[in-house]
Amino acid sequence: MRFLSLFFLFISLQAVQSQNQFSVDGITYKTALENAKTQNKPVFVMLYADWCPHCNLMKKEVFSDPKVMDFLNKNYICVWKNIEKEEGMALKNKFKTTSLPAFLFLDSNETVLYALKGEMKTPEFLAEANYALNPNFQLPYLEKEFLADPSNSTKFFAYLNTLKKGKDRTELSVPTHIYLQTQSDSQLVSETNWRVIANGVTDINSREFQYVLKHQKEFAAVASQNRVDRKVESIVNELLRPLVDNLDTVNYYKQREVAKSIRLQKTDSLVFKFDLTLAERTEKWNFYKKVTLDDTEKLVWNDASFLKDIGQTYLKHIDDPESLKKAISWVKHSLELNDSYDGNLLAARLYNKIKDKKLAVKYAKYAKEIGKELGWNTKDVDTLLAELNSSK
Repeated sequence: MRFLSLFFLFISLQAVQSQNQFSVDGITYKTALENAKTQNKPVFVMLYADWCPHCNLMKKEVFSDPKVMDFLNKNYICVWKNIEKEEGMALKNKFKTTSLPAFLFLDSNETVLYALKGEMKTPEFLAEANYALNPNFQLPYLEKEFLADPSNSTKFFAYLNTLKKGKDRTELSVPTHIYLQTQSDSQLVSETNWRVIANGVTDINSREFQYVLKHQKEFAAVASQNRVDRKVESIVNELLRPLVDNLDTVNYYKQREVAKSIRLQKTDSLVFKFDLTLAERTEKWNFYKKVTLDDTEKLVWNDASFLKDIGQTYLKHIDDPESLKKAISWVKHSLELNDSYDGNLLAARLYNKIKDKKLAVKYAKYAKEIGKELGWNTKDVDTLLAELNSSK
């Protein structure tokens, strides 16, 4: 009897587990659209990738829940596509998907009714999937309402807040500028219009952003200086980061000048860091050296971690002694800000590179003392000290 009880318990657990595993019908997108017409249902599309941890968590925790799948299958024709396979790749391109997981709610004519992106818990996802069924919450209705009265901030935010659930912020600029065109320069300086600018303006050359730059004190009074500063930094990030990520050096150097024209230390510091990232990725070490020699002390002098990062790059890729001496001075300043094992070891290695064995030994010993005090493994510094001692 005990054996039989254990056997049935095992079978029951397997059955429960199988119910809670992600398993879907593999119908094609074309078939889904046909079924949507005949059954008078919208289409639900999930776009995912096997390497995407957020996608995998949604599969495991949300789409393995019977109540979620029952709701979706009752109300939608469901399609699940891997963006690294042919049909998924086509849908990713068709709907300009840049974030995963992506969830599209479409009518049978492929009009996007609603869109979501990113990881969600079950209650949040079910609430959104319910909203997607309500015509008054769907994008076509909200867009129509907004365009009929583009100066109405309530209608604008209703549309924008729904749109941004499934779109990247750079794609919010079209409705944002339609609304802002209805506002005079003086009207821009308000708490409501600051929210519009902060959420939807991404063009550094736009009238609205240029107005913010020229009237920072006025905007700081209705928002805060910190929020204005964050917006300025954000817009420079949005301008330059994609170009650096794509190694688009031609357009980067053009847009870099636009960012530099803002003439604020915060933006100059951002441009400096993007310059170095691009130089590293394209292995333009002469450019890297020029930028750091010109601006390190002006723009990142109080950033101990960044000073060490620059020192590491000089250790690996820069060979002329005078430039290396400058790098040593930056690393030594980082130690004044934050005395550290890795900083002292880096200084020792840089001194060794310019063949100053005496100072290399001095900083290596400093590193060893810190390492011993913290109980760390000092193998790296021991190796360097052995090398230095053998070469005396």
